[in-house]
Amino acid sequence: MTQRQCWFGPGEVAPDSDFSLENIPFGIISTKDIPRPHAAVAIGKYACDLEVFSKHAYFHEHLFPFLRDHPDVFCQPTLNAFAALGREVHNRVRATLQDCFTRDHESSNIAAEAGQFVRMLWPLDEVTMHLPMQIGDYTDFYAGVVHATHVGTMFRGADNALQPNYSHIPVGYHGRASSVVVSGTPIRRPWGQVVADPKRAPTQPETRPSQKLDFEVELGCFISRPNEMGEPVPIEDAEDHIFGYVLLNDWSARDIQAWEYVPLGPFNGKNFATTISPWVVLHDALKPFMTAGEPNDTELQPYLQEKSRNNVFDIKLEADLRTPSGEDLKLTRTNAKHLLWSFPQMIAHHTVGGCPLRTGDLLGSGTISSESEQGDGGGSLLELSENGKKELELQVSSGIEKRTFLLDGDTVIIRGFAFDGEKGRVGFGECVGCIEGALSRV
Repeated sequence: MTQRQCWFGPGEVAPDSDFSLENIPFGIISTKDIPRPHAAVAIGKYACDLEVFSKHAYFHEHLFPFLRDHPDVFCQPTLNAFAALGREVHNRVRATLQDCFTRDHESSNIAAEAGQFVRMLWPLDEVTMHLPMQIGDYTDFYAGVVHATHVGTMFRGADNALQPNYSHIPVGYHGRASSVVVSGTPIRRPWGQVVADPKRAPTQPETRPSQKLDFEVELGCFISRPNEMGEPVPIEDAEDHIFGYVLLNDWSARDIQAWEYVPLGPFNGKNFATTISPWVVLHDALKPFMTAGEPNDTELQPYLQEKSRNNVFDIKLEADLRTPSGEDLKLTRTNAKHLLWSFPQMIAHHTVGGCPLRTGDLLGSGTISSESEQGDGGGSLLELSENGKKELELQVSSGIEKRTFLLDGDTVIIRGFAFDGEKGRVGFGECVGCIEGALSRV
């Protein structure tokens, strides 16, 4: 397949750019010209301001006539209104924008003309990114079977690593939407109740800053179409309820989590922060990279049965640590194909009892880990350090940096992209968070 070529300058959309013409992810920006949040797409080194573009005379008349009834959809401070228009509209907008940016396409003349008269294209480092969606609810699943096996073995032994329900249902818990933040937002070390060893007496806790602060490499999925309360989403329709995907870092305070999670699961050990990447990659941009997930030999209930085994994405994922001195060190390398459950299965299970999902709701995949001969496939420090028993030795210019969990001043950078020589490259950019010291007291 011949790759599209962009018209605005050689090198402006490099072959290794996450934001290729095959991608066109959507986000919310603010600029010097329009300081309030509004919609844009990323293309190469630039953000294309969709509010500015939508004011061009030909925008609704010739390029996007199907948006005439929604003239201000790209002027909103979130993408919720656009997401609610549905998958067919999302794909038509993306396809039209691809034509607008493609060299020698008739639509590119209109886009180029618009760019001559208004500031439509902004270098990415000159825009401020905001949360792309208004998030009403956030559910985090536990679909990464390699991670679940690693952690289960660590705490319960290999024979009882996975709970009996794990291969029957996508396990999840209700997260805290109010603490979901966009990439670049500092993360304050949380306080909470901890005990030295929850399994040994006496179990007298103390309240102090977490000493086992961790990251988790995940994918996030945004809902577009809602379902009515009491009406489950059939598995065959679930894709049509997906707007798109982001990278997600489910920050975790492991010592707080260990004390509190019995019997109802994560609470304060998880609710202090979740970071997402700012650009939403549409479902159909990633669809060419679908592949088979981890095998599940369990006979599933009919409402979870999918027609195709190619139900997850072949997305390369990586996490690096930037030390307080500014050096970047490799933490982990994994792949999104190591999920036991797909997002359509998560949606079908989430709604099987009639739970209403709403536009902007966020679903997390759970930590995505992989087996690695180099020992770097764990999607969290919990795995990489064996819950603090093994120090990671990271080579820096001044010697060796050692970590079991995150220190104040550490920055975690998660990246992800899908690539194929025929299909091009579709990526997410970066999902970044820097750890700030805890409050002096609570």
